[in-house]
Parts: sequence; structure tokens; C-alpha cells
Amino acid sequence: MSKEKITNTMWGGRFEDRPADIMQQINVSINVDKRLWRQDIRGSIAHAEMLGLQGIIPKKDSAAIVKGLKQVALEIERGEFVFREDLEDIHMNVEARLKEIIGDVAGRLHTARSRNDQVATDFRMWVREASQELFQLIETLQDTLEDLTEKHKNDVMPGFTHLQAAQPITLGVHLEAYAHMLNRDKTRLRDLAKRINKCPLGAAALAGTPYPIDRNYTAQALGFDRPMQNTLDAVSARDFAAEFLFACAQCGLNLSRLAEEIILWATPQFGFITLSDSWSTGSSIMPQKKNPDAAELVRGKTGRLIGNLIQMMTVLKGLPLAYNKDLQEDKEPVFDSYDTISLCLQAIKGMMETATFHTDKMLQSAEMGYTTATALADWLVMTLGLPFREAHHVTGAIVKMAERKGCKLEELALDEMKAVESRINDDIYRVLSVKKARK
Repeated sequence: MSKEKITNTMWGGRFEDRPADIMQQINVSINVDKRLWRQDIRGSIAHAEMLGLQGIIPKKDSAAIVKGLKQVALEIERGEFVFREDLEDIHMNVEARLKEIIGDVAGRLHTARSRNDQVATDFRMWVREASQELFQLIETLQDTLEDLTEKHKNDVMPGFTHLQAAQPITLGVHLEAYAHMLNRDKTRLRDLAKRINKCPLGAAALAGTPYPIDRNYTAQALGFDRPMQNTLDAVSARDFAAEFLFACAQCGLNLSRLAEEIILWATPQFGFITLSDSWSTGSSIMPQKKNPDAAELVRGKTGRLIGNLIQMMTVLKGLPLAYNKDLQEDKEPVFDSYDTISLCLQAIKGMMETATFHTDKMLQSAEMGYTTATALADWLVMTLGLPFREAHHVTGAIVKMAERKGCKLEELALDEMKAVESRINDDIYRVLSVKKARK
């Protein structure tokens, strides 16, 4: 370790030597947490204003701090701010620049506050805002799917179980299922926004502060419902981050299922959909290829979303109260999941709204595989009064007959079906057509 004197004036009074180079590398987080700069400055402004109002620091100092912080924000917005790794994180970078602007009075900003409650507040605000932004992106994709649902409400396609043709449905019903999944994703984010909206500021390092602070003022100024009640919980809780990551991962899972179906439907074997050139790529060797790479990437990136959730839960699982430096690892997976799911939502939307659906091929596919067999069994129950198990057996025999002849169910002669069940009559043809039997 170098024997140079410590230069970090933010916390270096206890230390004689500077951190080892590797210690500096493992400790620094500015390249990740600089994304919190807006929240950090907003939180610091609210804290400084409160300190002045409460008489904890002179009002003129409070005003100078607020003015200086607004200048720092302007510099960052303009790209003029230099983020320094030697200052570790966004909090110390902002405070150091503030000192350069207004002098030693900047040191009063950290009165009655720790980086522990500061980062917990910043992070909650960031996740709260990110949740609202994702809510809007999900709703936009949901609108696209709902438009397609209405457009294709009468277009017949095969419904699948076990990836085998099961019963005739419509493309509208199929796409509507994903719109409902997305609606649940929205409700998860909305519920998270309620739980997250408690303010940690004022908890200080872990045990509060002896200064006569007004936590209600800062909570209200930052858009929180109220302060968090337990100071230990305030600085150490990251369940909101894990919940956000779960919401992202679950949304990704839903998108991945849709992406998988797009991939299948785009094959010549299905031929249900053609993606626009804007959302496809080619092959470096096979000129005929048109690959659904955007859908494949959405499917693949879901693994990152799941991995980020597991990472967060692993970090949290053994932490004692209150703050531990392990929590420095909480932001990168959250930022990455936000970026990833935002990209996936926009990619799926772009693919779906520009795709061509081949409804004639879907209808043709629905007419294969005897998808009206269940409707036939139900007709035997409702019209002839057969017990369902007997109707199931009769239907199976009729399907086997059609399979042997290589024809559709509706192409069987009435006498052929009566040979299996003598009470069958002409009304049976009412349910054998996929257009009439669709759900």
C-alpha cells in the first residue's frame, strides 16, 4: 500500500494512508451511480432547505447551497461536469463540486445526514420514476395489442396446447391474452409505487440524528407519502429494488413468450406472420434468410432480467442490519434491467405494429388437426345426452375414421358417422366447421 497521506477530505480524518489501488477500484461506484445525479441533487436541495427552515444552519448558507446545487445540476445537464473516480460516488462528486462553487459553506450540507440515508432516498426516487416510465411503455405496447385484437377479432387460427392444434380460436383472442399479461405487469409496478413511496431521509447512518430535523418536510418536498418509521429499515431495505427487478423479469417472461411465438409463426412451416424488414436481419452466407432477430434478442435478454433478480436476492439474503457496503451492488442490476426491459418493450411494439399476419394461412392451419373435435364431443353431450366420457370415445373413433380417409371432419358422410353413433343427425355439421366452432 502506498504511504501517501489520505486525500479524501469527505471521510479521511481517521486514516493516515490512502487506499490501495485495488481498494480504490473495488470501492468506486461513480461509473454506475452517476445515473442518480438528478435524484441526489433534488434530495440535497430538499435537505438544505429543511436545515435552513429549522435553524440548524443559517438560512443564508442554506440559500447558497441550494443555488450552488442548481448550478451543479446545470453543469451535468450540459455535459460540463467532470465525474471523478477518486471521489467514489455521485454524492461525494456533487458535494466536492459544490465546495468549489460556494466554498466551505458546502460542508454544512451533510449536517444531520449520512450517505446511508442519502443513497437510500436517491435510489427509491429513481426506482419510483423508472416504474412510472415502464408503466407508460407497457401501456403503449398494450394499446398496440388491443388494436390488433380488434382488427383480428374474427380471424380464425388454431389454438394450441402442447404446441399441437387443439381448438379453433381467433387471432384476436390470442393477442388479447398478451394484453392481459401486460396489464398484470402494470399493476405490479403500480403496487410497487405505493410501497416504495416512504422516505428514508433523516434516518442518517442508522439511528437517526439529534438535530431538530423535519422529516415530514423533506418527505413531502421529494414526493413521498411520509417518512419511513424505522431508521434501521430505512437505510438497509432494498426489497423495493428486488420487487422492481421481479416486475422487470416477469414482464420480460411475458414478452419472451410472445417473442417465441413470433419466431415460430415467422417460419415457413407456420407461415402465420411476416416481419417487416425494419425488424429483421439477414444471413452472412444464406441470401434467402430473413431472421426474426429482434424477437430472438427479446427472448435472450430475458435471461439477463432473471439473472439481475437472482443477483439482487443473493446480495440481500445474508446481510445483517443496517447498512453494509454489499448494497453498493444494488444499483447496477436495477439500471440494467430498466434499460433492458425498456428496449424489449419497444422492440416488441415495433415488430407487432409493422408485421403482416397471414390470416388465410391461419385459417387453413385451423382446419387441419381436427380442431373441432372438442366441439363435436360437446354436441354429443348437449344434443344427444351422452355422458362426456362416452362422447369423448365416440368422437375419437370419428376422428380416427377421418384420419384414415385423409379428410376433414366436415367431409365425412353422415352415414359414416352414424355407423359410430346411430343417433347422430344432420345438425352435427353445424359444429364441424372451424368458423362455426371457434371460441
